[in-house]
Amino acid sequence: MPDLGRLSRRPRKASSRRGRGLGSRTALVTTAVALLAVIITGAIFLGQLGRVGEAQARRALGRQADLVADLARRPGALTGQARDPELRADVIRAVGAQQISLLMLDPDGLATLAVGPGEGRRVPVLTAGTRARLAGTSENTEVRTVAGRRVLVSTRQLSGGNTLLLIQDVSAARELTVAESRRLLIALVVALTVATVAGLVLARRLARPLRALAGAAHGLASGRRDVDVTLALPTGGPVEIADVADALAGLATALATSEARQREFLLSVSHELRTPLTAIRGFAEALADGVTPGPEAPHAGRVILDEALRLDRLVQDLLDLARLDADDFRVDLAPVDLGRVLADAADVWRRRCAAEGIPLRVEGPPPGRPVVVVGDAARLRQILDGLAENALRVVPTGAPIVLAARAEPSPLGLVGVLEVGVLEVRDGGPGLTADDCAVAFDRSALYERYRGLRPVSTGLGLALVGRLAARLGGSARAGAAAEGGAAFSVRLPLAPLGGDEGPVHRRATGPRRALAVGPSRDAPP
Repeated sequence: MPDLGRLSRRPRKASSRRGRGLGSRTALVTTAVALLAVIITGAIFLGQLGRVGEAQARRALGRQADLVADLARRPGALTGQARDPELRADVIRAVGAQQISLLMLDPDGLATLAVGPGEGRRVPVLTAGTRARLAGTSENTEVRTVAGRRVLVSTRQLSGGNTLLLIQDVSAARELTVAESRRLLIALVVALTVATVAGLVLARRLARPLRALAGAAHGLASGRRDVDVTLALPTGGPVEIADVADALAGLATALATSEARQREFLLSVSHELRTPLTAIRGFAEALADGVTPGPEAPHAGRVILDEALRLDRLVQDLLDLARLDADDFRVDLAPVDLGRVLADAADVWRRRCAAEGIPLRVEGPPPGRPVVVVGDAARLRQILDGLAENALRVVPTGAPIVLAARAEPSPLGLVGVLEVGVLEVRDGGPGLTADDCAVAFDRSALYERYRGLRPVSTGLGLALVGRLAARLGGSARAGAAAEGGAAFSVRLPLAPLGGDEGPVHRRATGPRRALAVGPSRDAPP
């Protein structure tokens, strides 16, 4: 019986582990990156802007000092006895508008002219040390600290030992820097806003098709099979989203195909069940009503028994197929001599073939060269019996059936395996087309194609062979036989030389239920 507890368990919904949506995360990441870029850009630019602004202010003050010095070298140009009072007034207004203090110092350091406070008294700017440094230079512009304030001082030497000083507060000189910083801040805020809006738009563009795909997936989960995921996708969207949509569309197609096959399979099984049940019911009612004459009672009993056995085989095949996909299906892997399996099966099938007028030929391994594979002897015998039963059903009288076992080079699909052991059944029947061979081991595939055209059974036998071969670590193939009919073979890896290990349980959970090993009339053609 299936594990109802295991089947009833459902995977935990992803909604219990949900965090932020893709749109929110994209918008947050975009905004965070833009903000970080704004901070780094602002810090670098402001640092450079401060130094550049101070250098520009120093050069501008030097140019002003040159202009004023040229004017001051004219006799009486900037004194109260100036020949051009208007020129003097213009100079004073110009330097005053730029928050520049102008001092004219005599050799003793006394201010003889001042624009701003300080005229007529000594100022601390021109100290004895400063005068000593200026003694050998005609012009100089430097940053000094005066009364706790940083100022730019530009000095020019005049005739008669007089000195011209232009003094500008550094804070005033940096007004240009502040203005530039304000404009930079506005630009960065605008850039941050644009980046945030762009991130939101990008997030919406990414999230919209994903939400559409999620809706399509929910539709598939709820049973809808008419979901068209391509209608919700924008033209020219990301390739990855298109790939997900294609995969989801493929899943929808696969689900629809699988469900259609399941419906067809259930209809076929229902038909197969109805036929023996009808026979059993008819003969049983006849026996119960006493309408069956005494001499015919044994015949009725045999019919009921045969049909009951047919039902048992059908149910057994269904259970085997279900268990092959379950976790508790167990195979006992051990070294198996294919020649021994072939000989045991040949003893049984030689008598059955002779009764049907079918010649049976056995092609075993060469003497002294056994073919030993890693497998399960009971499962391999079940595979061989199923293939032989399938051949006996379709082969005409007089056509041969061949049971063979051999070793051959490994096909390219088995990496690291040099040789494989092969169990093969060939017949002289009607054979299969290339399309038939491609789906021969699919459940009910050949049954649906040849029902009514050839003798068929339940359509499960070859599917069982393919599944068993896969669980044993091998593969099953179908093709054309040299005898004119079909050839079915199973390939398994050879056992290691000298290996005599005990059984290796591929799966050991749950009790083992014995499968029918004898001949079974359950395989499709």
